[in-house]
Amino acid sequence: MPYLQEVNGAITKNLFLKDKKKKSLWLVSVRHDRQVNLNDLSKKLNSGSCNLRFADEAIMLEKLKVGQGCATALALLFDKDQSVRLVLDQDLVQGGHDHVYFHPMTNAATMGLHPEDLMRFLKETGHEPILESFN
Repeated sequence: MPYLQEVNGAITKNLFLKDKKKKSLWLVSVRHDRQVNLNDLSKKLNSGSCNLRFADEAIMLEKLKVGQGCATALALLFDKDQSVRLVLDQDLVQGGHDHVYFHPMTNAATMGLHPEDLMRFLKETGHEPILESFN
C-alpha cells in the first residue's frame, strides 16, 4: 500500500461472505491490519453453525454490482432488499479516525469518508451495521 502511506485515517479491507447453507450474506469491513478469523466471527454473530466462507463472485456481482477484489461497504447502495448484513470493525467508527478509506466500487482507487458520513450513508441504504471488535 505505498500509495496510502500518507493518508490520515483507517484503511479498510472488505470480505464478502456467505454461510454454508447459502441463506445469509455478510459484508465484513475491518481495518486492513486486522486479522479476521471466520470461525470466531461466526460464534460472535451467533451463527456458529453456519460456517462462514467466501461467497462466489457471481453472488457479489448480483447483490453488490462489484467483482472480486472490489468488495466495499459503498456497494451496499445496490443491495436494495437489504439481504447483505454488514459487520463493521467498531474501530472504524469509534477509533477517533478523521477518515475511513474504502474502494469506490473499484480496487483501482480509494476514497475517504468521515466516520459520521459513513454511518449516515449506511443508514440511508437501510444497513444497520453490526459493530464488532477485531483486535
